[in-house]
Amino acid sequence: MPLSRRHFFFGSLALPALAATKTPAERPHILLILADRLPSWILGCYGNNEVHTPNLDGLAQTGLRFLNHFACAPAPAPGRATLLTGRTPMQLGDADAGSPGDLPLSKALAGVGYACAVTDSAAAAKSLDAQAAGKPFFLTVDCTYLRPPYNGVPRKYRDLYAQVKFATFSQEAPAKNAARDKEMLSDLALNQRLAAAAVTALDDDVAALLARLSEKALLDHTLIVFTSTCGSLLGRHGLWDSAPASDPANMYEEVVSTPLVWSWQGHVPPQLTRPELVSAYDLVPTLCELTGAGLPARNLCGRSYLPLATGKPLPKKQPWRTTVFAHYQNTDMARDKRYKLVLRDQGKGPGELYDLNVDPRERVNQYENPQFVTVRTSLAAELSKWKQTYSA
Repeated sequence: MPLSRRHFFFGSLALPALAATKTPAERPHILLILADRLPSWILGCYGNNEVHTPNLDGLAQTGLRFLNHFACAPAPAPGRATLLTGRTPMQLGDADAGSPGDLPLSKALAGVGYACAVTDSAAAAKSLDAQAAGKPFFLTVDCTYLRPPYNGVPRKYRDLYAQVKFATFSQEAPAKNAARDKEMLSDLALNQRLAAAAVTALDDDVAALLARLSEKALLDHTLIVFTSTCGSLLGRHGLWDSAPASDPANMYEEVVSTPLVWSWQGHVPPQLTRPELVSAYDLVPTLCELTGAGLPARNLCGRSYLPLATGKPLPKKQPWRTTVFAHYQNTDMARDKRYKLVLRDQGKGPGELYDLNVDPRERVNQYENPQFVTVRTSLAAELSKWKQTYSA
């Protein structure tokens, strides 16, 4: 007997992986739940045991959690532009949104019959109710609670954390190069509680969306993708927001490492995790492959991770990449599974190199260490090639 999504949520957590199949008749509805400034480390399904995110944790249990998903432009607006166009920040001209001529993901999906809409979490239920029967939809839901100073967070969530002292948040003095949201650092404990409250409020929004899909008998026919345009530091490194929190911009793990969860009953195996390095610029190729939409005729650097998401093997001659990249203003990043290189002003500005295996909080800059010159040179060459290839 087939198992329903509800069984995955409320039943056993030890379930066998389901085989992934796709035919045109099985083209799913797509619900993209998109947050801003949400780092992966703050969620329970990514290991945090202090911030309450039971619904997102449950969603991850029903499907796939990517362990290493990265923003390409780690700030909200350019991060969104890269995610929904597949283009690099260089191609977008470092703008806060795509150029008018860009073909965003919604246009590609509309070309194969999807009804596309964007809404915020407050109006998402009405948007779901408005979907026409028998027509696939692509609905992007923007979650807005995570913008400091978190004025829109309901009182009940604030009260939940009123007396909490967090161990997973850092209590560091403001950094000398802090550039934005410096006022959030003046009462760090209070603002960290507000940030935690905002995340839990977002988590309840996700529960409401899943409930409405279930009421409309759409849950088992909908691919749910949850991700964030960028992360935020929330006090770590003496900074608050994302890449522009500092001058020059930073590429710390807290701002580039973002959650990515896929859930689609019968097609995405439950309780699956993938360790591969995937990027926001991979979403457009992935959803185009899934739906049969034509890939935008642009010089896109991303690759479809649909085989990874559905538990299928990759072609032997086409292994997954070993390095991902990011760019914001004058700052560039190349990151592999162990090392991260950050260059500024084409290598003329201050550089950073971290061994993330032994220094996950990026405390010790090895850029000038001669023992790391081979790593630095190799990553710099990869970064240069990426920028040259995908700047136009």
